[in-house]
This record gives sequence, structure tokens and C-alpha cells, in this order.
Amino acid sequence: MSVNVIGAGLAGCEAAWQIAENGIPVELFDMKPLKMSPAHTSADFAELVCSNSFRSDELSNAVGLLKEEMRILKSLIMRCADMNRVPAGGALAVDRGRFASSVTGFVRSHPLITIVEREVGDIPEGRVIIATGPLTADSLAERISGLLPDRKMLSFFDSAAPIVTFESVDMENAYFASRYGKGDADYINCPMDRDEYLAFRGELINAREANVRGFEDSLVFEGCLPVEVMARRGEDTMRYGPLKPVGLRDPRTGASPYAVVQLRKDNAEGTLYNLVGFQTHLLFAEQKRVFSMIPALRSAQFVRYGVMHRNTYIDSPRLLDRYNRLKSEPRVSFAGQITGVEGYVESAASGLLTGIETSREHRGVPQADFPKETAIGALAFYTSGGAVSDFQPMNINFGIIEPLPDALKGRRNRRLAVSERALSIIKEKWASL
Repeated sequence: MSVNVIGAGLAGCEAAWQIAENGIPVELFDMKPLKMSPAHTSADFAELVCSNSFRSDELSNAVGLLKEEMRILKSLIMRCADMNRVPAGGALAVDRGRFASSVTGFVRSHPLITIVEREVGDIPEGRVIIATGPLTADSLAERISGLLPDRKMLSFFDSAAPIVTFESVDMENAYFASRYGKGDADYINCPMDRDEYLAFRGELINAREANVRGFEDSLVFEGCLPVEVMARRGEDTMRYGPLKPVGLRDPRTGASPYAVVQLRKDNAEGTLYNLVGFQTHLLFAEQKRVFSMIPALRSAQFVRYGVMHRNTYIDSPRLLDRYNRLKSEPRVSFAGQITGVEGYVESAASGLLTGIETSREHRGVPQADFPKETAIGALAFYTSGGAVSDFQPMNINFGIIEPLPDALKGRRNRRLAVSERALSIIKEKWASL
């Protein structure tokens, strides 16, 4: 009997792949290309609609640990990300078009995965994994809410940054560098002096915003705050955030600028760059006007402007067990951002865990039971932990991973020690599964 996976995003593709790789047939449902969500433009699966970055690749960072665990567990998403990486210093960034094409190719060619191209309005009978992501269609969202005890689904707003062409960036007013010289000089840095920065902030604060329905009443995820919201929080908020100049000395002067806007390569050819940290819901005309005040972007050609969209998720700690199964109806599992994890890597990791645990349940063997000492296990415990009183979307972080025993707490680099312990557990567990 096949497993039904609804949604061919990062989590859905990962879950479907893991189940099929374990010899179990999968029907993978997706409404593309017949219907697109407000944020999607490509018919390919696993489309990255916000940034093209999978964030840090270093083991001293929790997301770097999570990615390495996923590589050991033979994650399809990590395989395709590594195949299509573009230079980004100490981070893993990808050519988003080639990445999605790779995932789509692997999934479509798997002999045990059947693609069903239609919008799902009702939850199928049998074993189901709902991985429709934060942009779940209204009809299915209504059916999902019917499964929940109080019929309540939560939401927050997320956003995507603008993209410009490399040839339109004024390199007389910009320079290549990575922060603190880590890796190659992969970022274009657009410096501003104090007067330029203050003038830019002033216009940003007063710029006209798009009328995004429900925005004022909804949570905005702190990791994706619109740049105009940061500007309003204080004169130096952006300078301690995405415009932080620390570690980015201008090679022409040898000094640190007052503020720096960074551009990150968005495709392998290096013809497109996105504005790092510039999520926004300003009107398109206002984005062009205000962002062109950055000296290096005065003549920039914008091929995509920033947009905002509503993200939907469930109150997972009350509703799901550690395997992402619905407690009230265990035949239904959830995976990805709809469970309240935030970020590409976390979403894919959720699909990975759900796929592995579902396939083991289907085969009648013991669950993998990834522990809190691992990043993938800690994330599952966070979204299934009843102690969370005010549940909100969150990225992976060392704060939710089981701390080191007292005997090891004196180690100079405790984060690396946590990562080493986690990877040892994952390798040992995976060898026995």
C-alpha cells in the first residue's frame, strides 16, 4: 500500500524520497503547474521562494550541524544543494533554478514515486503526510483545520528579498569580500558613509508599503523582518543587522564603512545577485526609488522585487508526537514549515525525519527515535514538546539541543563539542538502522 505525500516542496520531496528509497511506493501530490501559490513562479519542485542561502556550513553553527547530520542520513535535499552550490563564504548558497531542477529530476525519475499533478481538496484515505508548506491552499487548509481539536491554524508573515543584475551594479562604489576574510571574496559589498546611510534610512522609514492583507494582525518572524521595520526600530538597528560593517574593510581605504549592504550570488553564472537581509513589503516603485539610494545600486536593474506572503502553521506541540504524527489521528503526519519549523534546512530536515519514521512504521520495525542530543532530534522534540506555551516558528539553535554533561562543559569550544557528540550519535544510529 502506498503512502500519500501532499506537497512537493523541500519537506515533501525529502519525505517521499526517504520512503521510496526504503522500497515503499509513494504518490506525491502537487498542484503545480496547474495552479501556483502567490509566491511560486516555477513548475519545478522544491522551489526556493525567499533567499537562495541554506545559511552557515560550519559545525560551530547549529544549522551547519543539522546539514551535516542530514548528509549522513542521505538527504536528497542536501545532495542537490551540494551539487548546485554557488560561492557564499562560510555559508551554503545554491543556484536556485538548478537546485530545483535537480530535485525535480531525482523525484520524477524514482521508480516508486508517482507524481499526481492536481490540487488536493480532501485528505486522502490511508497513510498521509501533509507537507504543503506555509502557503497551503485555502481549500486544503480548511480540511486540515477540521482535523484539529479547536480547528485553529496559526500564521505569520515571511518575505523575499529583491534581486539585481550583476552588470548593473556600480563596482566603482562596491568591492568583493567575505566577512573577516572567511572563504573567498564571494559577496559584493556596497558601502555607505554616515550621511548616505541616514538619508537612506529616512526614506526607508517613510516609504509607501503594499497593502498586505492581514499583515498588521499577524506575527512577523524575527529572522525575516522587513528591512523597513528594522529601520523604524532605531538608527543603528540595521547597522547591527544586515548592514553590519564589522569585518568588511574597504580595500580601497583600509577602513570599515559606516554601513554595508551585501549582495550574494543568486545563480551559478554570477549574473544575478540578491540583497542580503532586504526582505520587504514596500511597493515595487518605492523599492526601486529607495534601494537606488545605495551608491552602488543607483543604476541597478531589478529583475525581482521583494514580496511578502502569509505562512500557515499548526500548533504542533499540542498536536503532534515526536514522529510528526497527529496525536488524534496517527495515520496523518505533517512535515516542513507547516509544523512550525523555520528555514529551508529545518523544513527539509522535518521531511527527512518524517520520511524515515514513516517508512520504519510501514515496515514494522522500531522507530529511529533520534535523541535530543542531535539537531534533527532536538527539532522534532521542539515541535512536539508540550511545555511550549506560546508556540512560534523557530530556526534550529544550540539552545534546544541537549547540553553537554557537566564533565565536558569546560571545553573551550562547547558548540563544536556538541556537534561532535551529535555526529557520533547519528553515525552510530544510522549504521544500525
